[in-house]
Amino acid sequence: MDIIVCIKQVPDTLEVKVNTETNTLIRQGVESVINPFDLNGIEQGLRLKEQFGGTVTVLSMGPPQVADTLREAISMGADNAVMLSDINFAGADTLATSYTLARAVRKIGRFDLVICGRQAVDGDTAHVGPSLAEKLGVPHISCVIKIDEVTDKYMVTGRMTEDGTEKVKLSLPGLITVSKR
Repeated sequence: MDIIVCIKQVPDTLEVKVNTETNTLIRQGVESVINPFDLNGIEQGLRLKEQFGGTVTVLSMGPPQVADTLREAISMGADNAVMLSDINFAGADTLATSYTLARAVRKIGRFDLVICGRQAVDGDTAHVGPSLAEKLGVPHISCVIKIDEVTDKYMVTGRMTEDGTEKVKLSLPGLITVSKR
């Protein structure tokens, strides 16, 4: 199973400062970490790789220091890392981010599953995963908390809802956003 996990580097603090002219985060002097929801994605990708074989490629878009985040994901067991970094990406909204990630996924090539964290803690929109799926033309399921069954054609997931857990079947290739209970 060839898996691409999208990860984001986020500030490790609640006291973030914003540049009022550009409306972008001031990241200088602020320690950054892998978005906690994306850590769930890396863990899920690695579990699937362990069960079914294949590769896990981590993909991230951000400033040059995002390389640290990618190195951390490699140390966790990811096989490959792809970094998208350009000054023109600064302040990208979810639409621009999902467009750019989709272009990168297509360039990476064949995949069975794309995994994104449920949302980023610095933006909290939960838009990138579903928007990326739409741009890739693949089905998606949001808020996956467990995977019950996997074949080469589909997977059956447990999806978090307000009323509990909903079982949903996803055709592959596809995209899931993951969360923990």
